[in-house]
Amino acid sequence: MPGLFDVRRLQRDGENQRLNPGRMELRTKFIPTGEMICQPVGSDGIRLAAMESALTARDRVGVQDFVLLENFTSEAAFIENLRKRFKENLIYTYIGSVLVSVNPYKDLEIYTKQHMERYRGVSFYEVSPHLYAIADNAYRSLRTERKDQCILISGESGAGKTEATKKVLQYYAVTCPASEQVETIKDRLLQSNPVLEAFGNAKTLRNDNSSRFGKYMDVQFDYKGAPIGGHILNYLLEKSRVVHQNHGERNFHIFYQLLEGGEEDLLRRLGLEKSPHQYQYLVKGQCAKVSSINDKSDWKGVRRALSVINFSDNEVEDLLSIVASVLHLGNVQFAADEEGSAQVTTENQIKYLARLLGVEGSLLREALTHKKIIAKGEELVSPLNLEQAAYARDALAKAIYGRTFSWLVGKINKSLAYKETERLGWRSSASVLGLLDIYGFEVFQHNSFEQFCINYCNEKLQQLFIELTLKSEQEEYEAEGIAWEPVQYFNNKIICDLVEEKFKGIISVLDEECLRPGDATDTTFLVKLEETIKNHPHFLTHKLADAKTRKSLGREEFRLQHYAGDVTYNVAGFLDKNNDLLFRNLKEAMCNSENPIVNQCFDRAELTDKKRPETAVTQFKNSLAKLMEILMSKDPSYIRCIKPNDAKQAGRFDEVLIRHQVKYLGLMENLRVRRAGFAYRRKYEVFLQRYKSLCPETWPTWDGRPHDGVAVLVKHLGYKQEEFKMGRTKIFIRFPKTLFATEDSLEIRKQSLATKLQAGWRGYYRRKKFRQMKLSAITIQSWWRGTLGRRKAAKKKRAVETVRRFIKGFIYRNYARCPENEYFLDYIRYSFLMNLKRNLPRNVLDKSWPVPPPSLREASQLLRDLCMQNMVWSYCKRISPEWKLQVGSAGAASFSACPWLSVSSFQVAPPFPGERCDSACLFRSWSRKWWPARSSRGRRTTILRVSLASSLTPALVAKRLMPKSFKCWEMRRSSMPFP
Repeated sequence: MPGLFDVRRLQRDGENQRLNPGRMELRTKFIPTGEMICQPVGSDGIRLAAMESALTARDRVGVQDFVLLENFTSEAAFIENLRKRFKENLIYTYIGSVLVSVNPYKDLEIYTKQHMERYRGVSFYEVSPHLYAIADNAYRSLRTERKDQCILISGESGAGKTEATKKVLQYYAVTCPASEQVETIKDRLLQSNPVLEAFGNAKTLRNDNSSRFGKYMDVQFDYKGAPIGGHILNYLLEKSRVVHQNHGERNFHIFYQLLEGGEEDLLRRLGLEKSPHQYQYLVKGQCAKVSSINDKSDWKGVRRALSVINFSDNEVEDLLSIVASVLHLGNVQFAADEEGSAQVTTENQIKYLARLLGVEGSLLREALTHKKIIAKGEELVSPLNLEQAAYARDALAKAIYGRTFSWLVGKINKSLAYKETERLGWRSSASVLGLLDIYGFEVFQHNSFEQFCINYCNEKLQQLFIELTLKSEQEEYEAEGIAWEPVQYFNNKIICDLVEEKFKGIISVLDEECLRPGDATDTTFLVKLEETIKNHPHFLTHKLADAKTRKSLGREEFRLQHYAGDVTYNVAGFLDKNNDLLFRNLKEAMCNSENPIVNQCFDRAELTDKKRPETAVTQFKNSLAKLMEILMSKDPSYIRCIKPNDAKQAGRFDEVLIRHQVKYLGLMENLRVRRAGFAYRRKYEVFLQRYKSLCPETWPTWDGRPHDGVAVLVKHLGYKQEEFKMGRTKIFIRFPKTLFATEDSLEIRKQSLATKLQAGWRGYYRRKKFRQMKLSAITIQSWWRGTLGRRKAAKKKRAVETVRRFIKGFIYRNYARCPENEYFLDYIRYSFLMNLKRNLPRNVLDKSWPVPPPSLREASQLLRDLCMQNMVWSYCKRISPEWKLQVGSAGAASFSACPWLSVSSFQVAPPFPGERCDSACLFRSWSRKWWPARSSRGRRTTILRVSLASSLTPALVAKRLMPKSFKCWEMRRSSMPFP
């Protein structure tokens, strides 16, 4: 469907349609619940989807509410809508406020904490259909209206009822307020499920974790909305499964979990072996191992859950002893003696049973093989034959397990009990929300006593469902001031009366046959039914049927026409299962048990009570009546679970199976009741907010009352008078096509709105960006101007300081070195040396030399001497040997030509001796002696004065003389520019 900013169709595979006006990016996508989320990048998302939002995609994914089906009377249209949504992994659909759930048989990412927050505190129709929407709506009604609520979850085995119950509890555990005490209650509420599943669930042909009992759980909430307690009621545990399982089915999970996961020491104490094939009660279904069930892992979960629920180690040991005793009972074997009486042949099993149950072995053996009867105050003991002994053994096993299960539920209730209830009562201090996880309508190839009770329960629930639905519809119409029109529907009260009517109903006839003296059998029960209710239109037997129908009915069968269809029941075992008798001496043995749990389960008052105990079906009828009272006192919400196929395969949609479930769940009947009046209703504020853009007078805002705004809007849209009604707070639309036309008009309108929104957004974005860029440019310019100004001011300041120091130094130039003139003197020295470096003499004949400042005259003279010595030395070094010889000869001649020189007084040395130091010293001494002052004046005699290679070179002298502040240069001898 189109997004708010983009009118292109969205792809169902979750692709994002992006719109990028400037830098903003908006993503729109479908989530697995069917909801569309428009999410700007970097935000948490904006929920734009309501129930109406998916109407434009209805051709592809169907409608989210069956009430909006145009052909609502067509079962084919109903199933096709389910198929469309199932193929898109949209497993939830509404029928008004009823949620229809299809088991996907795979994990869907729609139960995360993020999804919980999405549905938390949101109006029911503002989000797509989900289990969390039902849970949150019930919770908010509980808090705001302070009226107890209940959620009824029903469906066939394998449809997902137990999982739905878990998800609802998890939702409350996460979203409700918490404290230390509340967290403890939350944990116990959640951990009660693994324990009850272990003891009350089993693998059947249709479901690997089928609940074999009905469960109603009350969760208490305080005034803050936090769960503070709970209470569980259980209904009709399938005890017959303890002793018998059909092929391909298993006994209750706890037996296999104990054998597979129990520690060796524990199994040794209980006298058990690891293999389930060693126990008769576990091999009848020939299905001890199931690939989809991990008994070892489940065992760890059960042990952990028992500790959370506050079971002590001794209580766990006693409980497991009872579980082991049931397995040992199944292995008890009998043989007939000479008189045909049964005798126990497995003494080893009796020893284990005596120890585990805490009874005397001889007393137990006697009770298993004999029957005690009290007649006219006298006790009569009669032996049992093999068949009777086997019945007694199985009856004891069923009684022990059934009563232990009831004790277990009671123990869990104690751990969940709200402490204030003892003083204030169960309901006076807290609001209650109930969860009913009950078996759905069952139709098997072979239907017996259990299916009869289960289907009777579903008849009662269907009756309640229709009554409450009609009641809520009528109350809403009256509250809105709209005339209520009578609704035609199938009233199944006639079937309920057929089953439960006093003296004439099937239950009354069954109890009468169980209680009457004489040889009452299943066949006599069927004959009595034919005599009593033969004229009832919904009852049929082989004898009462016509020739054509008799072919499909056996002589031990009767057929009831339920609201969901015809079901054929076989009367075999009806009386035995209804009596549920346990011989007196077996009760006495159990009452003397030292096992605390067994002792609590078998009350001694039963031995003294002469009143015959109620039959199983009567107990179930009474408990069901109490359940109806509880449900009638609460506001109900409904979750109808559907199984898509028997093979438990993901993606497979079995239309025949689903049509059958749609029928027996009464979904079409519910839809007809809901559509008998108006298909769509919304509060004025919600309707106006969504569709106000279709009318110029209401767009973009409406300042008046919402009622008046909706009236103007529907007038502009051209609604006919018979298409809608205006209530006090809501508008009621009769036909879905009217709503569809309005929704399609909105989609067309969205195109122009999207263009305007895009233009407005782009203009706003560009203006905002321009202002940001302008502000940034001004900031950068002001910073740079400031930087330049500071640099210029600092430069001027340094220049002024330099000029000031020069002037002060010039004034004090003739004084001794002091702080006032040191900078000036250093600069003068540095300038002289740099000038000297640039203007050194080129050769020994070049007598030029820069004029030094007064402070460097001495140093300048030293440097000049050094420079001359270095040039002379370099020059002499470059003279060739031949020229040296000529010079030597010329020197000797000069000496001889001087008349005032006496050869005897002066010995002429060699002109160029090998040792530089010797020749230099000789020449120096000679020159000082003979020409002390004539070298600078008088006769101009050309005499070469050879300089000593002093270690104090001009470069080193300059380095010493140059101030550090001017980074003195260093002259190397090899780089001197002398000739």
